[in-house]
Amino acid sequence: MEFTELADYSIPAGTLTEWLPCAAEDAWRQDPRPASYIHEAHLRRSADPRTGQGRESWLGTAFEIAGPLDPEVFGRALQRWIDRHEPLRSQATFTSKDNPASALIRRTAPPGKVAVRRVQHDPADSATIRTQLHLLYDDYTTPQLWPAYVFATLTHEPADSHEESGGQSERGTDRVFTVFFGADHSIIDGYSIVLVAHEITALYEEERTGRPADLFPVGSYIDFGASERADASDLDIDHEAVRIWRTTLQESGGAMPEFPLPIGRRTTRTSPQERLSERWFDSEDATRFSERCRDADAGFFSGVLACFAQATTDLTDADHFRTVVPSHTRTGPMWAGSLGWFVGLRPIDLDLGGSPGFVALASRAAQESRRTRASARIPFDRVAELLGVPIRPRFLVSYMDVRFVPMAAQWPEANARALRSRSYTHDVYVWINRTPEGINVSARFPDNPEATTNVPRFLERIRLLMERLNTSGPWAPDLENAGFPATGQ
Repeated sequence: MEFTELADYSIPAGTLTEWLPCAAEDAWRQDPRPASYIHEAHLRRSADPRTGQGRESWLGTAFEIAGPLDPEVFGRALQRWIDRHEPLRSQATFTSKDNPASALIRRTAPPGKVAVRRVQHDPADSATIRTQLHLLYDDYTTPQLWPAYVFATLTHEPADSHEESGGQSERGTDRVFTVFFGADHSIIDGYSIVLVAHEITALYEEERTGRPADLFPVGSYIDFGASERADASDLDIDHEAVRIWRTTLQESGGAMPEFPLPIGRRTTRTSPQERLSERWFDSEDATRFSERCRDADAGFFSGVLACFAQATTDLTDADHFRTVVPSHTRTGPMWAGSLGWFVGLRPIDLDLGGSPGFVALASRAAQESRRTRASARIPFDRVAELLGVPIRPRFLVSYMDVRFVPMAAQWPEANARALRSRSYTHDVYVWINRTPEGINVSARFPDNPEATTNVPRFLERIRLLMERLNTSGPWAPDLENAGFPATGQ
């Protein structure tokens, strides 16, 4: 599943319908469970105008369901899905609405108490619908309010399907409708997003045909967050995770790792970041790359990090490659299908000394991942609290293997995409996703001449290195002597 922005998703002309969750005031119950560390930190940052992070921060998805839309059936499916995932029926807010430093309180509605109200728009063209969706996502995914998520459907004539992309669904001209979902990051992460299409489609088909959805039971992220907070409350500055992050900050001059090439100065907080999304390998090439990594006694992502490190050597005079890597914290089967922000962070620091070749770099990446594993198990914001410094990632490289997620093989047929909101920060994030179709790479970076030159240049170098590994095997320490130009030109 490709991760893109809504602006890059093909939207035909048609009729947009909003599906808005709602609950009566007496449906809510006071809930003593605290917010997870990452949820609380997100709420405080987004409510504090001094941080500049109060803009939209949603994740979403879009996918097609075969057949005409049955509104009554679809509404029942959405209500069942909301009942399935407790974070969709819960809200953490400040005790003082005007003070983001005040305490948090939670209220939760039991299953069966959240309804879905339908609002249908007039038929409109593609551009109008895209604007409506942007406004809908931005307005209804505010972390300070409930609901911090929203659904929409788009009904359209089959001949108009994929008109903007010049393509057509594998289902030919059969009637389909498109489902859109967006939620604030506080209640959903990247892995959660790739589960949505399967679950909503399965529930809709069960309501429509009686065919069992067969969804596995899931735990509540609210329970996970409460347990995580209890476990982390007794940590001190001597804990291994805290020591790892303290060392990282010391070796980076007190700052988080930053992108290896210049990305310019931040001149405005109102201009959204630039973005790119590319297919690098098909499934066959991805398998070949994996085999090359395995031959070097390294995993797939360690091989990718080796290419990042080599690109840093080729394009800069740095003696280390440093970044931050997210890792999931879904520690048991009950969390496997849960909606929530199950993400920990760990630093990666690869020594570039000695002109290492691929095998040495991949080995160092594997060792570094093992060394810093403990840091991802402790909430990052708890570590920052113990160190007494406000720290957040500036350069992040994410990897997900989603080949075996339910419905993954049907994503192309369903025109399924993972979506993310526009970003207004001054950082560089790179996402590498391995899907049944191959390897997708997407990135966001500042909208200025330096960043829009250097980030694509850096990523292109990495792509060339990965292709080199596939076609010629592990490169030697001296790429120039191996017949591969060190500048990537």
